Amino acid sequence: MSDSHDPKPPHPAHEAEPDEAHEGPIKTPRQLIATVVASFLVPIVAIVLLVNFVDLGSRTGAGSDALSPQAVAKRLAPVASVEIRDASNPGPAHTGEQVFQAQCSACHLVGALGSPKFGDAAAWAPRIAKGYEALLTSALKGKGNMTPQGGGEFTDYEIGRAVVYMADHGGAKFPDPPAPAASAAAAPASAASAGG
Repeated sequence: MSDSHDPKPPHPAHEAEPDEAHEGPIKTPRQLIATVVASFLVPIVAIVLLVNFVDLGSRTGAGSDALSPQAVAKRLAPVASVEIRDASNPGPAHTGEQVFQAQCSACHLVGALGSPKFGDAAAWAPRIAKGYEALLTSALKGKGNMTPQGGGEFTDYEIGRAVVYMADHGGAKFPDPPAPAASAAAAPASAASAGG
């Protein structure tokens, strides 16, 4: 018979023992125990480290004032508060300049949204021609892009003082509006003089 019909013998590199093909990386019971313990400990340690990393801002200890009375009071403070004012005694009135700086300057310093720029006589001239009462009404009730200023943090009298302050810097010669207490006292006196 010829050798050409004989099957080719297997290559030695492809030969494997049946036990070696199914063997894993764990070969001893000690390695198995170490693997099981590590499979529980590694995630737990990772979680603890992650929690500590995230929770660094609220740590207490040396150099921290997290438990000081001020810090505790700040955390326990209400979100909002109510301030009760005596309407019959509002306290000292703000000047026209103070009201302008706090309420009006955001738009009137730069002439935003078509508002007359502070100190620009040409922009203020047509408005001044309408008179103080028209300017005050526009300020209190709103006009164009300007929201109503009445009923807010400042009284109508204080808004009137701001109107005079801005208009006078635009070329007007308006007198400061009379204080509310003075105008209330003047009303009975003028009524008495008219009746007598």
